[in-house]
Amino acid sequence: MKECLNVQHKATPDATLRKSLKARHMTMIALGGSIGTGLFLASGGAVAEAGPGGALLAYAAVGLMVYFLMTSLGELATFMPESGSFNTYAGRFVDPAFGFAMGWNFWYNWAVTIAAELAAATVLIKYWFPESHSAWWSLLFLAVIFALNALTVKGYGESEYWFAMIKIVTVVIFLTVGVLMIFGIMGGPAVGFANFTVGDAPFHGGFFAVLGVFMAAGFSFQGTELIGVAAGESENPRENVPRAIRQIFWRILFFYILAILVIGLIIPYTNPNLLRGDISDIGVSPFTLVFEKAGLAIAASVMNAVILTSVLSAGNSGMYAATRVLYALAREGKAPRFLGRINRRGIPMNALLITTAVGMLAFLASLYGDGVVYNWLLNASGMCGFITWVGIAVSHYRFRRAFTAQGHSLSELPYKARWFPFGPLFAFALCIIVIIGQGADAFTGQEIDWKTMIATYMSVPLFLLLWLGYKWIKRTKIVPLKECDLSPDASSDK
Repeated sequence: MKECLNVQHKATPDATLRKSLKARHMTMIALGGSIGTGLFLASGGAVAEAGPGGALLAYAAVGLMVYFLMTSLGELATFMPESGSFNTYAGRFVDPAFGFAMGWNFWYNWAVTIAAELAAATVLIKYWFPESHSAWWSLLFLAVIFALNALTVKGYGESEYWFAMIKIVTVVIFLTVGVLMIFGIMGGPAVGFANFTVGDAPFHGGFFAVLGVFMAAGFSFQGTELIGVAAGESENPRENVPRAIRQIFWRILFFYILAILVIGLIIPYTNPNLLRGDISDIGVSPFTLVFEKAGLAIAASVMNAVILTSVLSAGNSGMYAATRVLYALAREGKAPRFLGRINRRGIPMNALLITTAVGMLAFLASLYGDGVVYNWLLNASGMCGFITWVGIAVSHYRFRRAFTAQGHSLSELPYKARWFPFGPLFAFALCIIVIIGQGADAFTGQEIDWKTMIATYMSVPLFLLLWLGYKWIKRTKIVPLKECDLSPDASSDK
């Protein structure tokens, strides 16, 4: 494994991929990835479970963790913009076997997310067409997502830009209406802070309730890491990625924290409708409840459309991310070689076709009842996201140590993550806590819920099997710090 003699060499990790993503695309990919059903639906359950104060605390802590993860990823992605991203970094700075497992874990996560989001979309569309068949809607949505990814990478960037814009405008309108209601300018008398003193508020349910919200908040923020994958096709990753990273923290603070605050101030945590906010009942989304309380009669229909857009955006991003990582795995010799082929438009079409085929799992929604399969797929893919975050934290920690161990100055880095080593260590610890506690409900009752437990934790043994299996077959070892490959343009270890 060679060492880099000139770490300032301009990176060209994938000459065959089109570098067409502009700064505005990168910003919206990062921001849009953090705004979805977790905010529009799960936020109500968070307030009901832990009270407005507990929900704010949990989302703030997880938001801080995500910020540290994104700064870690930003340092890696600006120095080494790779479409393989997480698996490439893990293979170079930790262990090639760890990179192999990270890549397939990430692909599985987003490939299953495509199916899960398509299943959710079929449920949402029945708000307007209750008698329609799920299979046809699944096919239509899958075809749209495939087309957006099959044209050009710029097509994906533009679609995500406008998907994210719809979500951002919705949140801004929600916050504006909420503030007007709090001060009595709209929707009746001033609400003030009365709901922060109802019952056990602002904190309800104690420590374990807040821990439960940690898990929900963690899932809500999954998707922000897509900027690491997109960096490989950015026009100027050394400028665009840091710009997007710097904006993430403040925008997460603005959108999530203020939204939770508005919900907690306007709707008491004792409102039973907060616990009912899910895909199948859009009428009790906390956003819908606030809009209806303000006198906006069409709130439910509008929010259903917005959440449908959000779900399709997640599926679109999942298709892009899974395709690019599968392509990178093939280029590194960790997946069949035919998956690494690129067409004349710069699209890894074979990888896209395979990923699309997995998306056909959404048809299960029509066979076993809308919503049921969605929940199973959601649980199965949710843990993979946290495993990816753990991998990012570990890879960045090892990268920075290798960088200094090989005699390089931090001034050579195009972007330097702050608060090292606290940032990646904090993110690592919180991710482990969430992973361990995510399925606690399955074994804390009178009987162990094996069905839920298997669905929740199945990703962990699969990841370990991939890691240890590849390690045993290839006889790989932890890469010594002074031997880590720091060359921005080198391919990852096979």
